[in-house]
Amino acid sequence: MAHGTARIGKDHYRTEINVGGHDLISDEGPGLGGQNLGPAPYDFLLAGLGACTAITLRMYADRKEWPLESVDVGLRLVNKDGLRVDRVLTIAGLDDEQKARLADIAERTPVTLTLKGGLPIDTRLA
Repeated sequence: MAHGTARIGKDHYRTEINVGGHDLISDEGPGLGGQNLGPAPYDFLLAGLGACTAITLRMYADRKEWPLESVDVGLRLVNKDGLRVDRVLTIAGLDDEQKARLADIAERTPVTLTLKGGLPIDTRLA
C-alpha cells in the first residue's frame, strides 16, 4: 500500500513530503502565513481525487476499447451546507452513452469511495 512522510521545520509552513519515492513541497498561502511554495493540504486531496478519477476512467475506456481522446476532471472544494467536492468531467471522443457510463464509474473510483466512506486514522507517538 501507499507510504509517505511529511516533515516541517521552523519555516512557516513549508512542508517536505515524500510519497511513493516522490519528493513534494506543501505550503499555505500568504493569507495563512505561508509563502505559497507548493500546494496546500486540500490541494493535494483534490489532486489525488482528480488523478484517481482520470486514471480509472482511462483504464475503463481502454478495457472497453473505446476511442477516448481525453478526460478533464475539474475539482473544487465547496463549503456550502457542509464541506464537499464539486467534480466536473469533460470527456472527448465518446458518445453520450459512453460518457454517462464513465460518469457512473467516476462515482466508484477507489479514492472517491475512500472519501465518501470515511477513513479511520490511527495516530501514535514514535
